[in-house]
Parts: sequence; structure tokens; C-alpha cells
Amino acid sequence: MSGRGRLGTGLTPAAGAAVMSTGILSTATESAGLTVLSWLLLALAVAGGLVLGTHLVVRWATDRAGWLADAATPASLTGVAATTVIGGRVTAAGWTGPAWLLLAVAALLWVVLLPRVLRHRQVPTVGGSFLVCVATQGLAVLSATLAGAAGSRPALSAGVAAFLLGLVLYAGVLARFDWRQLAVGAGDQWVAAGALAITSLAGAHLVLAADRLGTPGRVVGPLRALDLAVWGLTLGGYAVLLACELRWPRRHYDVRRWATVFPLGMTAAAGFAVAEAERLPALARVGQVLLWPALAAWVLTAAGAAAALLRRGPAAPG
Repeated sequence: MSGRGRLGTGLTPAAGAAVMSTGILSTATESAGLTVLSWLLLALAVAGGLVLGTHLVVRWATDRAGWLADAATPASLTGVAATTVIGGRVTAAGWTGPAWLLLAVAALLWVVLLPRVLRHRQVPTVGGSFLVCVATQGLAVLSATLAGAAGSRPALSAGVAAFLLGLVLYAGVLARFDWRQLAVGAGDQWVAAGALAITSLAGAHLVLAADRLGTPGRVVGPLRALDLAVWGLTLGGYAVLLACELRWPRRHYDVRRWATVFPLGMTAAAGFAVAEAERLPALARVGQVLLWPALAAWVLTAAGAAAALLRRGPAAPG
């Protein structure tokens, strides 16, 4: 994930990761029973999404060339992921109508942005490159969540297709990954684990939706096994990145630090979902434990963002 490019007033495309992070922590805290905090985080995520969306529209109208240049970077896909994350939380609140609209918006953005990002892909890949998987699995999560809530088999089928495509995209990025990023990345190296976490979350919601729709066991069984395998890889990736973080600490704020918060929160949220889908309540304790470092990272990163904004001062007129 790069901070290159501006949405206006000091915002970069990577700032969408802040909305992703806040939205998924709303989901995780809701699963943990922290209802008031969950609603507060959802309100912040929606407000951030509206601000970023407004800036995108303004940028499209006033700086088309710059908009198209930024649209070719993986960071542009944070808009897709953020929309699906908010949509998933909205669905959990019982608001399926707005969630279907958010799914349509996210799918349209994905169709427009993903081919452009893939055509301009960076080799070797870096942490932000995994956003092609994150955005795709975001569609899988929201499709599966809506499939379960609305009893929609077409949504379930779309979710399975996005889930499998996301796995292919992850493998393609991983095959060309610059492993030096584990030591020198500014925060977005964590998306390598975050992409696995959202894949696990997608698999869990697909299992839950398939069960609710009465899908035959011969279909659900392999999906359940695949989801457990991805969950194991998620925990392994989390452990590796945490060890690298301790070995090569990065103590200064960078907007790409939001791409660290997102995987932390996503892994916690996946823990709760996998526990429910696999009928393994003990895994929910993993989600409970991992939620607190994610919240701490959110607070520290938000404080760093506020301090950076104060240092920058008001934008120059014109």
C-alpha cells in the first residue's frame, strides 16, 4: 500500500484502510458483546467512508488524470474493502436493504478498479499488493452474510466464486512477494496476514450461510475443511509478522499503519466467525484475546494520525 496520490486536503488513497480498520473492529467488538463500542466504531467508519467517498467524487470532477493514476494502485481497492466491511456490520444489525446497496456499490468499484490494478501490478509485490485479495474476499464476506440473512442462493453462489477467486489472487501475489518487506515495510506488510484473515472470515460466513440454506454436506464439508486450513495459516502469518515487528520495530506514524490495524482486527473478527461456523467455541477465546491488541493499535494509530494532521496544519486555500 502506497501513500502516493492525494484525494484532497492531505488524504491519500491508503487512508481508506482507516475505514476498513474501524469497520472490522465494529464487527469484532459486536461479536465480543461490546455493543456500545461497536456502534461508536460503526458511526466513525460510516463517517470516514462518507468523507472519503466525497473526496473521490470531487477528485474525479476536478483532477481526472490524478484520479485515474491513483485508481491503478492497490490502495484504491481499500474503498471496495471498506464498503464491504461496513456492509457486513450493517447486515448484522438487520439492515439488509442498505447492505444490498453497499454490495452493489462495492461490486461496481471492484469491476472498475481490479482490472486496472492488475494491469499495473508491481513486481515484486509488497504488502499492499494483497489488497486485490482483500477486496475480492470482502465481496465474498458480504455476499455470504446477505445470503444467510436473506436466504439467497444466488448470493451464496456469488460468494463462493469470489472466495475461490480471492484464493487464486492471494497465491499469485504471494508467489512474487518481496520478503524483505517483513523487515522494511512501513505497516502494509501486515496485509499479507490480513488477506488470509478475511479469507477465513469469508469461508466461515459461507459455511454459516450454506448451513442455513440447507446445502448438502458433501458441499459444505470441503468448504469447512478449507476454512479451518486458512484459519490455521492466518494464525501462523500473524505470529510471523508479530515476530518481525518485534525484531524490526517501526515506531513512527505512517498512514500505512492503518494497514496493520486492519489485519489485527480482521483476525479477531475471523476468530469469532470460525468458532461459530466450525462449532468450536474455544476459538472464540482466540478472538477475545486478539481483539485487545487490535483496539490498542487502533488507538495508537488514530493518535498518530491526529498528531500528523495537527503538524500539517490547515490546507492552503486554492
